[in-house]
Amino acid sequence: MFNSQSQIIFKLKAIALRLLLVFLLGFTINRDHLCSNHPFATPTLYPPRTIPSNERLSITKIRFDGHLTFDNIEHVAKDFGNRYNLMPLAVLHPKSVSDISYIIKHVFDSGLNSELTVAARGHGHSLQGQAQAYKGVVINMETLKVPRMSFRTGKRPFVDVSAGELWINILHESLKHGLTPKSWTDYLHLTVGGTLSNAGISGQAFKHGPQIDNVYRLQVVTGRGDVVTCSDEQNTDLFNAVKWIRALYSDFSTFLNDQEQLISSENSFDYVEGFVVINRTGLLNNWRSSFNPKDPVQANQFMSEGKILFCLEVAKYFRPEEADHINQDIDNMLSELNYIRSTLFLSEVSYIDFLDRVHVSEVKLREKGLWEVPHPWLNILVPRRSIHEFAQEVFGNIVKDTSNGPVLIYPVNQSRYLVLG
Repeated sequence: MFNSQSQIIFKLKAIALRLLLVFLLGFTINRDHLCSNHPFATPTLYPPRTIPSNERLSITKIRFDGHLTFDNIEHVAKDFGNRYNLMPLAVLHPKSVSDISYIIKHVFDSGLNSELTVAARGHGHSLQGQAQAYKGVVINMETLKVPRMSFRTGKRPFVDVSAGELWINILHESLKHGLTPKSWTDYLHLTVGGTLSNAGISGQAFKHGPQIDNVYRLQVVTGRGDVVTCSDEQNTDLFNAVKWIRALYSDFSTFLNDQEQLISSENSFDYVEGFVVINRTGLLNNWRSSFNPKDPVQANQFMSEGKILFCLEVAKYFRPEEADHINQDIDNMLSELNYIRSTLFLSEVSYIDFLDRVHVSEVKLREKGLWEVPHPWLNILVPRRSIHEFAQEVFGNIVKDTSNGPVLIYPVNQSRYLVLG
């Protein structure tokens, strides 16, 4: 399936964000002409093939509101995964939904004899070369700025944005209106269309569903190049500050039970996530810059070198007028959990700083030259009946021996996900 977005209407939360999105759905077009999945295992730059002059000429004859570029396009031959470097023939910089429709229609009408491929690229954070088009045309979605970001307040507030807009920009602009989207991904320097094409899952999804379930309307470009509109609905609330909390577990079953308890409780945190920890450097050294231990003496005495641990990460959003009772509410919720008591770490940050927290890590890694490296990545959904067996094999064996990257654990309420069938 080939996904690309143009315009989006997203629900806002006191704030309701409404996104008008253009999906390029490839079920009506030969998959070989869509996202490239060539099995190259090393980040080698593959040059473009020799394109028949008539094929290259054919795409230059299309009248775009934006423009095509054929030179200095090596940057779109890589992505965050940094394992596939596939050179395209050209890059399309669309200025309208029609531009996307034209190029898709051209590829479709060229038929099976054409070797042209096409792929949509947002901020280049995808993996496995999915945003690359070997020998074809990459659509640079970030140049699509129509519609201009606009907000509607009132009973059903929403924001209307293009699929090429970055979430970090939406966050800053929505807060100016006293609004905010209710479901975020961990990393915000991504395009709206890019995260929606993969549902958009994070620590808020257990409560509000993934981002795609918070969309009022999508504008869709099909695999034939037709432009159509789809719609859906939902609601939200606003928060200005965040109590950010981490606590550790040595037993996976206990960790899992607490996560499940939190996501099934009516009065719970607004964000529930978790990750696997191999504690090689000590808790205080790892979290000192962002968190304070609830009990510094006990935290200092906690010894876990080399152990596999499980970190529960939760957050509670609140308004300034709620500050007096929010700590009591949090203490009540934490009292029902079974984490290791000496490993409770707390922080209070602004709403923006919490949502943009991954970018802070990115900046630090870039300074150390550790960002532009290969990023093999795997996201999977594991049913509850299989999670213990999975954890024993993966967390108990594979991760312990090989892990150098993050292993995130998102608890999911199936009832919060829109199931089509």
